[in-house]
Order: sequence, then structure tokens, then C-alpha cells
Amino acid sequence: MAEVSFRYAGMKAVIMGLGLNGGGLESARYLARRGAELTVTDLRDEKVLAPSIKELEGLKGIRYVLGRHEMEDFRNADMVVKNPGVPPLSPYLVCAKRIETDISLFLAASPARLSAVTGSKGKSSTAAAMHWVQKTLEGPEQRSFLGGNIAVSPLSFLDEARPGDDVVLELSSWQLGDLAGRKREGSGEALLKPRAALLTAIIPDHLDRYGIMDAYVNDKKIIYRGQDSGDCTVAGDDTWGSVFLAETRARPLVYASGPLPEDAAGAWLDGPGGPGLVRIDGQVAELVPAKLLIPGRHQKKNLLAAGLALLDLGLAPDAICHCLGQFRGIEHRLEFFCEKDGVRFYNDSAATIPEAAAAGIEAFDSPPVLLAGGNDKGLDYGPLVRAASKTKAIILLAGTGSLKLSPLLKERGIPFQGPYDDLDTAVLRAIDAANGKGVVALCPGCTSFGMFLNEFDRGRRFKEAVLRLTGSPAKTGRERGAF
Repeated sequence: MAEVSFRYAGMKAVIMGLGLNGGGLESARYLARRGAELTVTDLRDEKVLAPSIKELEGLKGIRYVLGRHEMEDFRNADMVVKNPGVPPLSPYLVCAKRIETDISLFLAASPARLSAVTGSKGKSSTAAAMHWVQKTLEGPEQRSFLGGNIAVSPLSFLDEARPGDDVVLELSSWQLGDLAGRKREGSGEALLKPRAALLTAIIPDHLDRYGIMDAYVNDKKIIYRGQDSGDCTVAGDDTWGSVFLAETRARPLVYASGPLPEDAAGAWLDGPGGPGLVRIDGQVAELVPAKLLIPGRHQKKNLLAAGLALLDLGLAPDAICHCLGQFRGIEHRLEFFCEKDGVRFYNDSAATIPEAAAAGIEAFDSPPVLLAGGNDKGLDYGPLVRAASKTKAIILLAGTGSLKLSPLLKERGIPFQGPYDDLDTAVLRAIDAANGKGVVALCPGCTSFGMFLNEFDRGRRFKEAVLRLTGSPAKTGRERGAF
């Protein structure tokens, strides 16, 4: 168990962004239990944040400032714990003496071996697949925990973690940016030093915040900046992956779409429907089975990256292959959750960029009825529009992204319905369009803000609407593909 530190006793700390997904909540819980004097501040009000506030009932010394921020709270605080969505140049942060995140607090105290995963798409599935294998094979002396951007704050399991355990963290570019240049107290070692760093596909994202692609990618690179020759960096065989593998000081391991040269260290996919293979001491072994429980070649490539890292961590290829063959995916990522009257329903709400939505469309063997759209974040919708020609029908949800999508679809002669600002109406239109067979998939390609609190809220409400409107019983985690 991680040693409980009392160095926060009496410290004045501000939690900037309580939120609903765990980071602010767990930071508040963590510091309150260690004696800090807390101010929790969020631009959202008590009604929206009620579930998180209820979770903190019983903890002493918490003051709430909701619906606004007060500059004096930040000036007077010994430490501010920020939400990753807050830009570093926020005037409230500029005046702070010390800035932390739930990730930095965790890394400073965790005794476990760390694997870290980032990328533009596929990072959640890759991180979850690593954890799935480790969890399946774990014993009493080595357990696995999963957290980070996957909506589980690692502070929630810090007190359980022991030396010898494994932790897999999914890290967004924003979370990585908050760790830039951070050192571990006493040693001078990088605060973020994963034993295995994995980078999934890199494509334009969050350009509304970064402005240019290089700034976005530079934050991604932080995942391997603190590594050394005792660690490994896993990246793809594309342009950005080649840059990462050339820069890292760790062992470079490549995962590829096709066969690798004999002198290359890595793994590859053996044909469109084949397994993932790896060469060990001159012998080729299967690392990912040809048949998986989750659809899509891009998902197979994500599992290949996970398998390659697990192999470097010391697991046997046959054990990795067997476990990956049982992996059912995760919530909000091409999650199958319902079948009713010949129609299968999938929730891919985490596909918040056009390329991810396009990959979701391509994952199915037959054209799906697509629910898409939402709010815009300054991205090119070309990939989604091109893939949209392979859909059975398109239903758009309301938002600024849908206002950009609509004329692009019209230009290509692709029919659509909406945009609808009522989710039930959109779901009913999708069910009608399916006409008793095939797939209905929520692959939005846009952010969720506007109609929903976040992509997780969007995914959950979509599932609830489908189950209610079709009269279907809710499925268990195993049935719907949760890990």
C-alpha cells in the first residue's frame, strides 16, 4: 500500500474544476483526507455538480465556490490542482504559487510499475487491453490498475498500489502538457517515466486549443521524454511514429500494418484478416489472434501495440495472444450494448474526431445507420464525409459541427436527417432507417458539449434512449462488452 503522506496537513489547496469524471473529485478526497484546507471551485453550479458534491459528504474542511472562480482563492493558495481542460495561461493559474493535477499527485506517490498510453485515437482501447491482459494473468503479488483519461482518476487506487503492481495510465495531450519539465523531488528524475510508453495513431485534434499540429504533437512527446534505455517506446510505422521512435532514448518497438524487415524490432499484421505476428530470436510467434471480439482492423492494430508492450514487460506471447482474443472492448468505444428485432446497436461516443468516426464506419461489415454530429473543435470533416458514403443512413445531432457537416454532405449528394436537438427523436429516426436489420452506431466525430455534459454522458444517454425506446433490458457488463 502506498505510504500516506501528511505533508499536505494545513496546506491551503484549491481544486480548480470538481467535474463529474473523477479527477477533481478524487483530488479533493485525496487532499482532504491528508489534512489540507480545501477550496473547491467550478464554473458549473451546485445542481450540475450534485453527484460529485454528495461523494465528498463527511469530509471536513471543504469550502465550495461554484458557478464562478474568485481570483483571491488562487492568489492565497499554497497549491492549485487544475483540471486538464484549463489552459495553462488561464489568469487564475498565472497567479498560482504551485500547480498540480491528479496525475502529478499520483506519480509523485505511486510505488507501482507504470505503463502510459497516448495518441489521437485508440488510446483508450490500447490502455484497456493492456490492463485486461495484466488483470487476467495477475496474482496476489502482482495486480494491475487502470486510470487516467479513461475517466478513472489514479488517485482512486493509489492507497491500494504496492511495489510490484502494474498501473496503466491513458494520458491525453493536455494531461501530458501539464507534466512537461516536472521532476521527482530528491532524485531529479522525470516525474513521468513509464517503463512502457505507447503512442497510438496521431491525427489532427484539439487544434482549437493548440493552433498548429506541432504544438499538439510536442505535448504527446512528453510521454517518452523521461525514459531511458531500460524502458521501451512503442509506436506505429507511420510518419509521426517514425519521429517518436527516432527520438526516444528507450528501446524503440514498432507495430506495423505489414511485414517488417528481419532486423526490425516490432510486430505486424499478417494480411487484412490475419493475426498479429512478432519475431522473437528469429522465430515468428502469434501475438494477436486473427479473430477478435471487437470489430475493425484499427482495433486489431491497437491490440498489437498493447501486445508488443506486454511482451517487453515480460509476458509470454501465447498468454498475451490468448487474453487479447478474449478482450471485449470498453464502454463508449465501439461498444455493442443491445440487439433488438434484427438491429444491433453500438455506442462509439468517444469517437470525438472525424477520423475516429470514419474508422467506426469502416469497422462494420455492412453499412451502418450513423448518428453523428455535435459541436465543432476546428477540425477537417473530410475523413468523416468520405466515409459517410458507406453508411445506410445518417442522423445528425444538433451542434456547430453538424452545421459544418451538413453542407459538406450535400455537396457529395449524401442524404441525412436532422440536425435534431432531441436525442429521442434522433434515435427513433435511426431505428426507422435501420428497417429491421443491420447496425445503428453512434459515431459522432464531434465533441459532445451543448446537448450533453461530455462524451460519456452522451454515450450513456444514447444507450438509455435505445433501451427505453426499443423496450430492451439492460445488458450486463460482460454481455455488452465492458472489460
